[in-house]
Amino acid sequence: MRRTYIDWARGIAVLMMIEAHTLDAWTRASDRRGVWFGDASILGGFAAPMFLWLAGVGVAMSAARTFERTGSRARAVDAVARRGLEIFILAFLFRLQAFILSPGAHPVTLFRVDILNVMGPAIVATGLVWACGTTSTARVLAFSALATLVAMITPVVRQATAVDVLPVWMQWYLRPSGDHTTFTGLPWAGFVFAGGAVGVLIAEARDDRLERRLQIILGSTGAALIALGFYMAAQPSIYRASSFWTSSPTWFCIRTGILMVALAGMYVLETLLARAGVILGPLARIGQSSLFVYWIHVELVYGYASWWWRRRLPLWGTALAYAAFCVVIYAAVLLRDRIVEARRTRAQRTGPARQIVTA
Repeated sequence: MRRTYIDWARGIAVLMMIEAHTLDAWTRASDRRGVWFGDASILGGFAAPMFLWLAGVGVAMSAARTFERTGSRARAVDAVARRGLEIFILAFLFRLQAFILSPGAHPVTLFRVDILNVMGPAIVATGLVWACGTTSTARVLAFSALATLVAMITPVVRQATAVDVLPVWMQWYLRPSGDHTTFTGLPWAGFVFAGGAVGVLIAEARDDRLERRLQIILGSTGAALIALGFYMAAQPSIYRASSFWTSSPTWFCIRTGILMVALAGMYVLETLLARAGVILGPLARIGQSSLFVYWIHVELVYGYASWWWRRRLPLWGTALAYAAFCVVIYAAVLLRDRIVEARRTRAQRTGPARQIVTA
């Protein structure tokens, strides 16, 4: 069964992603030093970890469904790996589009490491780990251990001199390098692994009673991770160099906990609204179209389409523009869905006719 609350969570991630990008691209310099801008930036910063974490959730659930349908673990991991490779290829196609459409782009931006560059390989790795596990418990433990390992070694790898001998393009995947890296594999891939652990558990919840119990456990565990993260952040660091907001395992722990609590909250919200007969269809539809929205909105925000008000709006103006832009994006999603549905209907109508002519 499809979990609507997961689509809602993905839809919220889309809205936060748009908020982060419009805030960065359209707000004037004089409004970037206030408290409101800082708080809005922190909120928008949760979009990326939520996308990656939900990607891990989706990978584990998709692999479980394929395995149940086919009985083949190889086919399950093959489908997941193909999806990860597709996303990795799309990352370069997206950068090619940005190079063509964005003003003043440099050819080196074609190889910039962005979220899709991290998500694709991490999905492939998540699928392989899922296939290696023979039980749900083993998979959850493996994903949790991997997520913890990635978070713990991030400060070490970023300072390691051994990374210097690697090809430059590989270094970009391991640690920040100015404009060459929007994201890096460490620690961002860890969110996909953490999501994989949760996805395994959700896939095992076969009825409402089990899922309700699971969400209580996930929410409680998430709250414990938040408390643990803040406690550890107050202790002396075990690393020679570490930044709380970028490479610290404590911030990774806090964000993962917040994501778990948020997903449990989405489950509670869906349950309450279902009893009242309320369905947040637009939010779910945006969530289901997250890759499409990501693909089109970045160039609209940073490209020629909005060049005239680039970094010229007051903060309140950015807020109004953001709301209007979300409406435009939703209209684009509706238009895309109608085109896809029209093509599908046309194919279904012409299919039997072609068979008759051939016969």
